[in-house]
Amino acid sequence: MKNNVFVSMQEECEPPSWFEKVEPFVLEILEKLELNHWELSVMFCKDSFIHELNKQYRKIDSPTDVLSFEQGGEYKDEEGISWFTAGDIVISLDTLGYNCKKFNVSFDDELKRLLVHGILHLKGMDHADNSPEREMLIFQEEFLKNLNYPQIIVDSIWDSK
Repeated sequence: MKNNVFVSMQEECEPPSWFEKVEPFVLEILEKLELNHWELSVMFCKDSFIHELNKQYRKIDSPTDVLSFEQGGEYKDEEGISWFTAGDIVISLDTLGYNCKKFNVSFDDELKRLLVHGILHLKGMDHADNSPEREMLIFQEEFLKNLNYPQIIVDSIWDSK
């Protein structure tokens, strides 16, 4: 399978040591979901940035952990191959850290959860609330349980290079 993933950090953020491990993980998710010729971006940011996005696009005046912005466009490359521009995923590292404490999970597990969650939204899945009975959230947790992928983050989400 061939997919393109672009990973970036908000300008104010120094890329952590695990930054380069995100792209291979996202590519693995896309392959396991049998998504081919997808393009998407993942951006890591601070709460202040995602707060503004959440306020502007969802009319919610608070930060959140992950936002997905579907694009859903298609184009053909120079070889005539059709590509699907899935969209953009934005993840707050501040809220990721908060979630780890709140739910008593590792940084690594929560990062994987947020990446899978964002991709499922780009795939067209949705949930009305965060109730664990929601079909998307049930699928997400089963998917993560069966993924068996090596660690991305070893110690800290803000661990610098």
